[in-house]
Amino acid sequence: MTSSHMTFRKNTAIFAFCCLFSISFAQGADDSAEIGRLIRNGQTDQAAARVESALANKPNDAQLRFLRGVVQIEQRKINDAIVTFQRMTEDFPELPEPYNNLAVLYAGQGQYDKARAALELAIRTHPSYATAHENLGDVYTKMASASYTKALQLDAGNNAAQIKLNVIKDLSSAKAGKPPAAAASGPAPTATAAPVAVVIPSAASVAPVPTPIAPVAAKPTPVVVQPATSKPAASIDETDIVYAAVVAWAKAWGGQNVEAYLASYSKAFTPSGGESRKSWEKERRARIEGKRNIAVSLESPTVTITGDTATVKFRQAYQADSLSTNTRKTLRLSKAEGSWKIVEEVAGR
Repeated sequence: MTSSHMTFRKNTAIFAFCCLFSISFAQGADDSAEIGRLIRNGQTDQAAARVESALANKPNDAQLRFLRGVVQIEQRKINDAIVTFQRMTEDFPELPEPYNNLAVLYAGQGQYDKARAALELAIRTHPSYATAHENLGDVYTKMASASYTKALQLDAGNNAAQIKLNVIKDLSSAKAGKPPAAAASGPAPTATAAPVAVVIPSAASVAPVPTPIAPVAAKPTPVVVQPATSKPAASIDETDIVYAAVVAWAKAWGGQNVEAYLASYSKAFTPSGGESRKSWEKERRARIEGKRNIAVSLESPTVTITGDTATVKFRQAYQADSLSTNTRKTLRLSKAEGSWKIVEEVAGR
């Protein structure tokens, strides 16, 4: 995959951010390649027209919708781009790139909580997504800087906070001077009133988007949150993060990725029936790796969160080789060190 850097300027500090624009060219290759060329040449109006024309024929094409968001960024239509990538996360929850780019845009607006949530969803979807991990570190750095600054405003003599703030400033300065990661040629990043810069890779350098293996519901409904809060349409809250963790679990199972599947379970998870954790993992590994094909679907999910505990209920459709089942399932998850892990799994209710 290819990455580029976005640089945000706020309060004279530089916040470097990586934004990944890799996505499949398997469909609509001619349209996508031409749109990418137009963007690299700064012909954003022509690129926008080409995107909309192509989408009229293929409205559900992930590649074209992704490029629509890229064009909107180039045109400095940041709110439109946020809506575009937000809708992609709802329609293609298995893709990490829309979450990442959504986080970049939120960070550009100083909405670091939303940026953090989006990046955690990207990482839940693809734990090996290095760009999202780096960006998440940058978000935490920015949030820490704001907290230390606030502490100093309240207590100017707080030497510990001042030292920590100086360390963060040194890290930010070092990152700002670091050359951007290798990417295909494109317009150089510029600092403007809407400080977002984009580099579009060439078709030859683009890695394909993973094909979803386990179909899942687009969004859990209804959602119950304690305490109940209202949110705008284009936002991410903890229920999204919990649901993304369950989606990643189902996807790892359907993709026969045993390591990712087992990593979805907390160290506190105890198998039912008194079986030891070691025996359970051995049995699960044998059953998953021993199948030719596995498909897992989540239907009618609901999410309830109380503090650091979440309960997700859904109907699970499972198919493996000649076996096909459809049953109710309940997963109870616990949040520890910022991650939601399964602590209990109950079938039949």
